[in-house]
Amino acid sequence: MKVILLRDVSKLGKEGEVVEVSDGHARNYLIPRGLAVEATEGNLKHLMDEKKQLQEKKERLKKKSEELLKDLKKRTWEIRVKAGERGKLFGSLTSGNISEKLSEITGVEVDKRWIKLKKPIKEVGEYNVEIKLPAGVRGKIKIRVSPE
Repeated sequence: MKVILLRDVSKLGKEGEVVEVSDGHARNYLIPRGLAVEATEGNLKHLMDEKKQLQEKKERLKKKSEELLKDLKKRTWEIRVKAGERGKLFGSLTSGNISEKLSEITGVEVDKRWIKLKKPIKEVGEYNVEIKLPAGVRGKIKIRVSPE
């Protein structure tokens, strides 16, 4: 019997795959537990529609991420922090601080997980910060850290 997997099943397949299993395994285990449905013509059409919608959603997300990265790359973002006379910061500037400041300035929600810092920024200066947006969009933006 051919079934469409609704969830990942170990040693059988991933969610959304059409697999061939024995009738007993399908009727007694997979279907009653909600792990699969029978691969009828209607169910296959529904699966294809869902895959198409998911693909379109991914494409929209990627386009939106590329536009945001393009906007972020256009200029150098200035972040003002408290610093001592020699340029040492009181504390440090982390990805969370940078995301908050970028969100305030741009009006677009920037998640702290998108900003990749090898180590926190502890001195005044200009930095190229790696940013990884959803849908695999990556780039570098310029940030100038200046004293208040």
